Amino acid sequence: MVNLAWNLSGFGDEIDPDPVVQAAVLTALGARHIEVRSAWGVNVVDLDDDQLTRLRDILNRADMRVSAVASPIGKVDVALDADLEVQRLRRIIRVAQALQTRSIRVFSFFRGEGVPVEAIRDDVLARMRLLADEAERESVVLLHENEKDIYGDTPERVLDLVESVGSPALRLAWDNANFVQVGVRPFTDGYRMLRPYVDYLQVKDAIADTGEVVPAGDGDGELRETLAALRDDGYAGFASLEPHLASGFALGGFSGPEAFGRAARAFRRLTDDLGVDLA
Repeated sequence: MVNLAWNLSGFGDEIDPDPVVQAAVLTALGARHIEVRSAWGVNVVDLDDDQLTRLRDILNRADMRVSAVASPIGKVDVALDADLEVQRLRRIIRVAQALQTRSIRVFSFFRGEGVPVEAIRDDVLARMRLLADEAERESVVLLHENEKDIYGDTPERVLDLVESVGSPALRLAWDNANFVQVGVRPFTDGYRMLRPYVDYLQVKDAIADTGEVVPAGDGDGELRETLAALRDDGYAGFASLEPHLASGFALGGFSGPEAFGRAARAFRRLTDDLGVDLA
């Protein structure tokens, strides 16, 4: 069997708020790419032009390329004005262009307490279509993450979303842990259904009984089965570490350098065993 090579990346702000430290740790772990969610504690959607230039220069000096911009687009209540997210996406697209990536992570909207998920479907699809239209015009790709409690948190609704919008600019970022946290067996229940649309892998695992996030292979996320299937399908994209091992918050999570390294080594043990190289 010929070994495949996947591009190792990771959420830099899970390591440290300082992008200099982010890049140094990722380099030490053998990664040449970074997923950018925030720098100096400032989310990508709020980085001003000076900060963006400074960030780009830091990553260039570290010879670190950007796999994706991990935006918060769509991680808001669907009842808000649809144009607000379109305007925020326009700013994020400028960020992605400055960082020389076409990939932007997005979500498919929260809903108010007591609002049934079925009631927001049409509003979600209309908003995702607006976002996809913007992405198509700017030649970028939106990667929908299956975050818990948004519309697209189960395989069936993720499939509904991507097929109903039907845009080449809307693809999927696959997250095993998030599926576990909504009661899904990721590989068993969702892989074959969603694989045609999966362009990006976010790496974390979780325990079904508690929802606790753990290193890859230590939980119930069927990581080994998923990675083996991706290998056999010829997947050759990014594998982005998002360990969430120390704490979580509304727009993401944190691990720190030590826990991030532990997560990276756990993932590499899996890929080594499966014959997948990480570069």
